[in-house]
Amino acid sequence: MHHVMSRASWYSHIVGEYRADLYVRGHLKVYRRNPLLRVVPSMFRFEKGVKDYIIESKNQMHYSAPDIYDVKVQALTGTFRRNNGEIGNIMEFFNINIYSTDLLPDKLISPFSENSHKYYYYLLDSIYWNRTPVEYKVMIVPRYKSNQLVNGYVTVRNESWTVAEGYLAGKVDQVDFNVKVKMGAEGSEMYLPQRLDINMIFRFVGNKIGANYVAVYDYNDIKLSGSLPETIPQKRDYDLTEHYSFSMDGDTVNTSLANMDSLRAIPLQDKEKQLYERYMSKSEKKDSIPLTKKKNVVFWGEVGDMLISNYTFRLNDLTSLKCYPLLNPLQIRYSHSNGFSYIQRFKYNQYFAKDRSLYISPRIGYNITHKEFYWRCNADFTYYPEKLGRIVLNVGNGNRIYSSEVVDRLGELPDSLMNFDKLKLDYFKDLYAQLYNEIEISNGLLLTLGVSYHRRTLVDKTNIYNPDIQKYLSGKLRDTYSSFAPHIGLEWTPGQYYYMKGHRKVNLYSNYPTVSLDWERGIKGLLGSTGKYERIELDLHQKIRFGGIRFFSYRIGGGVFTEQEDMYFVDFDNLRRNNLPDDWNDDIGGAFQILDSRWYNWSNKYFRVHMSYEVPFLLFRELRKYVNLIESERLYGGVLFMPRLVPYVEIGYGIGTHIFDCGAFASFVKGRFDSIGFKFAFELFH
Repeated sequence: MHHVMSRASWYSHIVGEYRADLYVRGHLKVYRRNPLLRVVPSMFRFEKGVKDYIIESKNQMHYSAPDIYDVKVQALTGTFRRNNGEIGNIMEFFNINIYSTDLLPDKLISPFSENSHKYYYYLLDSIYWNRTPVEYKVMIVPRYKSNQLVNGYVTVRNESWTVAEGYLAGKVDQVDFNVKVKMGAEGSEMYLPQRLDINMIFRFVGNKIGANYVAVYDYNDIKLSGSLPETIPQKRDYDLTEHYSFSMDGDTVNTSLANMDSLRAIPLQDKEKQLYERYMSKSEKKDSIPLTKKKNVVFWGEVGDMLISNYTFRLNDLTSLKCYPLLNPLQIRYSHSNGFSYIQRFKYNQYFAKDRSLYISPRIGYNITHKEFYWRCNADFTYYPEKLGRIVLNVGNGNRIYSSEVVDRLGELPDSLMNFDKLKLDYFKDLYAQLYNEIEISNGLLLTLGVSYHRRTLVDKTNIYNPDIQKYLSGKLRDTYSSFAPHIGLEWTPGQYYYMKGHRKVNLYSNYPTVSLDWERGIKGLLGSTGKYERIELDLHQKIRFGGIRFFSYRIGGGVFTEQEDMYFVDFDNLRRNNLPDDWNDDIGGAFQILDSRWYNWSNKYFRVHMSYEVPFLLFRELRKYVNLIESERLYGGVLFMPRLVPYVEIGYGIGTHIFDCGAFASFVKGRFDSIGFKFAFELFH
């Protein structure tokens, strides 16, 4: 195994490119199901009374380093009414690189990586002397009880120390699986899988679905890199279009059962033939049902889908509306500073010629703790997809905010009277509209030009609980303030890899950080603007991935308001509370979890640093022997420099599971302990 590990990094990159025909057949069986199965995204739609299903596909696969898999479906057929669906991201299993540091991206730690002996035991089971070359069967046993580790066995060839076959079992999210992989026997195919047999059991709140898949590869063009990864030169050309030449073109998919007969790599079994015969017979009977009855069934079925599952209305081939479940407890989240909240989303897509597109995403949310309703609608029209050219319109209601006059008067207060619990400073509610034009000047350099408009309305002039300090806030406040501001933004990501999908540019990744500069200037008197100000913010962030499913993220930034005149509002773009986040990571790496959000508007300048480190095993490695729910552990740290909070420090520890994420945080002000808080979010199926 020492020999295998020492060569694994080489073998994981030795194949530079290949093309293959991939035949996949799946047999699915429903053991138990209930209406909650509709909550699962991308799940097949099962029919009442039907327990067994079959699905087949013939695909063209193109692989190119590093880990780029491009698949085109040539033929697809099965006994589902809608063939689109999957269990447990099944396509990821067909792309397994057994020598990679993670068998599935960011999910399973390979037993063959350089440091895998920290996670696995290896036991010699058998020696096959009668094989040429001699092969060794090695049992793989995880040291800890974790969903990111697998168990099973591999047979290893002598001298070349390549894997001949293997059997690996584990769990990913709600799926228990086992995979039997048979590698090629000789030549360049010995580094690639020849056949995969995958068995899955999906369990979710009383639902149990079984799936058996077989995948057969037929390679016709394999190109080896022929050198160790350390000696492979870095790519100077960031355009990877040639590696993404295939596409999921629905027009090329032939769902004819007769056509699939000539494409199968292995013949159907008698039971599978019976499934097709039963399906065809049932389809003929359904065709005889009156049209009016069919429409009623479809209508009430769609109503049910809207309530408990993701549902997409396809108005035509180029237009779709995606609705997230209206009754979805998984959208509830909690944090110390925000309290409880609920979020609901919709997405509308319209495509035009030459890959131009219109995207509209309304989103609503309600904060149960603060009893505040939030909404926003983001829309963008991509008019120049080759250069990421698009027009963006964002409208919504922002965070409650207090004015600069309040900030100035609070600055006169002694620290003994500075207590946000005694002062209700949510003086103004915010209605905003932003109109921007974005265009890529050169690869990785994005220019944004636009305007922003805010209309802030006084909520209540009597929001003072403590009469002793009322005199500090008794200035003459108008009911409404408006601001109109031109905006310029520059964002640069050096070394940005990308590919072209038709006319559309798709950015992939970069090995360098992203830096952005934003400038905004409020012009008094223009379109009713009542204040003058200038806002400048600088931000730098990066997420670095290490082997063995480890990540380090950092974010550094600062901002300042200058040229203030009359009334203005301290409202930074990069330092604010996000009321409608997408998921756990949407703000966890760039926001303070305990800091009262009213501090964000306290000062006209700030500087902050955030860091996070995520690994599979950290503090509770031994605990994994008994609890395998934990999939990752995280450390967080943040420092904020702002008047009266010099410095504000926040540290935290969190765990990630396939059901939820949670974290505990502690804060320190001026070197002294301040408070403890928590954050919780459902991440099931995210």
